[in-house]
Amino acid sequence: QVQLVESGGGLVQAGGSLRHSCAASGRTFSSYAMGWFRQAPRKEREFVGSISWNGVSSYYTNSVKGRFTISRDNGKNTVYLQMNSLKPEDTAVYYCAAGGSPFGSNWGYWGQGTQVTVSS
Repeated sequence: QVQLVESGGGLVQAGGSLRHSCAASGRTFSSYAMGWFRQAPRKEREFVGSISWNGVSSYYTNSVKGRFTISRDNGKNTVYLQMNSLKPEDTAVYYCAAGGSPFGSNWGYWGQGTQVTVSS
């Protein structure tokens, strides 16, 4: 069992940066791949990116490549989403998730979600 608690997010101007954190409970955090998703108003939830259990491999959807970076600290049971060069279209509720496959739908654990609003 993994519980995920997110922090970060907020309001930022276009071109700015934000960092999300997702802290996990449980001793098995280091065995899980971790992912980030987002859901904009009136849109379906979409995969943003993920990182392997050991941090060696990461994957990103095309729209955020080169701007977003996912990292993790297994000693702190935390995964991070660094978002740079933000655009208004990045406005969404962002969720962290655990235990799934890149671009897949089999993510078993979810955080509560945090709002990111990018103003133009």
